[in-house]
Amino acid sequence: MKITCRPVLCLSPPHKNHYQSSVVAQMSPVQFQIMSDLHLETPSARPSYQHFKIQPECQYLALLGDIGKVLDYELIAFLEDQLRVFEIVFFVQGNHEAYGTKVKAAVATMLDFQRRMDEYREEGVKMGRFLFLNRMRFDITDSLTVLGCTLFSHINEEQRQSVSLFCSDFSETLEWDIDAHNASHLEDLTWLNAQVEQITRDEPRRKIVVFTHFSPTMLSAANDPKKLEDSNQVRSAFVTDLSDQICWTSSSVRLWAFGHTHYNCDSVEEGTGKRIVANQKGYKRSEVDTFDMAKVVEIETTEL
Repeated sequence: MKITCRPVLCLSPPHKNHYQSSVVAQMSPVQFQIMSDLHLETPSARPSYQHFKIQPECQYLALLGDIGKVLDYELIAFLEDQLRVFEIVFFVQGNHEAYGTKVKAAVATMLDFQRRMDEYREEGVKMGRFLFLNRMRFDITDSLTVLGCTLFSHINEEQRQSVSLFCSDFSETLEWDIDAHNASHLEDLTWLNAQVEQITRDEPRRKIVVFTHFSPTMLSAANDPKKLEDSNQVRSAFVTDLSDQICWTSSSVRLWAFGHTHYNCDSVEEGTGKRIVANQKGYKRSEVDTFDMAKVVEIETTEL
């Protein structure tokens, strides 16, 4: 059966990483201002962290990876600025965050930042909550859950050589190769499937929002046609087809937003009714023209 998507109009103006929001059950919609691939580390001669200003359109901001490099102090300052104006900042680590260091070191840096922000809040500093979605579940209401992870792609055997040649991740990231990349993909996918399966089985009325950096779909509506042709044989470094995985097929998943491809989309998959969203800016001086800083996605909630 061929799965298709219909376009959507944009709306603008128990695990160790399982958190419960203080928000009570509600009937009102939940809104997320979603963006990724800001690449504020570019251009390298004059990074753009201080020049990119986000105007809040709702209370929750989702930054879905490749925002900058964790080695840049300016990234931390940028995130602190967002916490002064948003109630929650959801953050997914992309592949560029770890450039110049190790992936695990980048994760440790962001976990430490989350801890320090929590401490500031406990001390009475008025700022939003920072949630590092590193295989994290967060119950934002009594009927809506956010699941998030990087979801590294699975690089297939036929493309190992071309991916190694054309993709800079394996030269810019310390102690990182295709085997490590694929192992992380499996860990992320196993965790995500387990979370979705458990919620679908035990809490069938709960809705799920999934935030990842890498793309989970080969649907034409969500991919650049040139990338689907894949003349350079590198597609598996960007996209993994999860159409047969429960994290994709479960009707509990109402929204999946991602980045990494530098191709924007907003459509609803027929069959599951899942909304598929990407809102990516791209590198400085080569921005994606469909990027919308004010893009807000709304999810209806119901009382359990």
